[in-house]
Amino acid sequence: MGIVGSDLCLLSVHAHPDDESSKGAGTVARYHSEGVHTVLVCCTGGEEGDVLNPAMDTPEVRGRLGEIRREELARAAEIIGYDEVVMLGYRDSGMPGSPANENPKCFSQAPLDEAVGRLVSVIRRTQPQVVIGYGDDQHHYPHPDHLRAHEITVAAFERAGDPEEFPEAGPPWAPSKLYYTVWSGRRLRALHAKFLELGLESPFGEEWLQRFPEQDAFTTSGDLAGFAGVRADALRAHATQVDPRSSFWFGLPKEVESAVHPYDDYVLARSMLSGHMGESQGGANVEVEDDLFAGLR
Repeated sequence: MGIVGSDLCLLSVHAHPDDESSKGAGTVARYHSEGVHTVLVCCTGGEEGDVLNPAMDTPEVRGRLGEIRREELARAAEIIGYDEVVMLGYRDSGMPGSPANENPKCFSQAPLDEAVGRLVSVIRRTQPQVVIGYGDDQHHYPHPDHLRAHEITVAAFERAGDPEEFPEAGPPWAPSKLYYTVWSGRRLRALHAKFLELGLESPFGEEWLQRFPEQDAFTTSGDLAGFAGVRADALRAHATQVDPRSSFWFGLPKEVESAVHPYDDYVLARSMLSGHMGESQGGANVEVEDDLFAGLR
C-alpha cells in the first residue's frame, strides 16, 4: 500500500520571493488541498529585485525593499497554501558584474557545501518524498541565484540520504523523486492564440514564440482544475515585483486564462523508485505522469 494523506510531503526550492508564484503555484495549491504537507525553501531575500510596479516605486519602499519582499512572500505563500516557508538565509546575488554579485553574503558567493548543508537540514527535518527545483538548462534566464538553486537542489537530493554526509544536519532522509519545473511553451502558445482570438494584442510576440519549442520536453503534467487561478492571485501579492496592469501576467480575464492550458508541466530528473522513469522527455508515444506522487501512493 502506498503512502497516504498527511504522511506525504512536497518541498519546492526557489531562488527569490515571487518565483514560488510564477512557477508551480497551482500544483502546490492542489496538493495542499489533498492534505500533502507543503514546504517552500526560498534561497534569498530578493533584495536586488527591481520595483516593477510604478505605484510602489517610492523612496520608502526602496528603503525597506528586503523587508517588504519577505512580507509579500508570506502573503503569496498563504494564498498558494504552503504550510511552511523556510528562508535559506542568503542575500540576493543580483546579476553578473553588479556590486551585489560580489557581496560575500550573496547566494552565488556562498560556499557550495555550506548552502547544500542548509538545504539538507531542511530535507531531513521535513522528510519530503518529492522535491521540486529548477532545471539544468537555464539559458533563457541565467540568473546566478537560479543557477545556484539548481546546483544545491540536485546535490541536496543526492546527499540527504547519506549518513556520512552532513552528520550535523540530522538523521538521513532520502527523497524519492526530484522534478524540474518547465516554463511551458504549450501554455505560452495557447495564451498567444487566445489573445488573438479575442482581438487583443498578445504580449507573446514572435521573439517569445521562437524561444520556446512547439513540443515541450516534459514527463509529468498535473491537472490544475480548480487551482489554475492561484498563480495570478499569488503574483498580485508581490506588489513591488508585479505590475497589476501587466498584459504579460494579467492580459486575459482570470476565468479565461484559467481555462487555457490548466496544467503545470515538469521533468522527472531523478527517481529512486524501482522501475520508475527518470530524465525522460514527454512527447509522442511517451507515457506522461499526471501526479508528482505517482508510484508513492
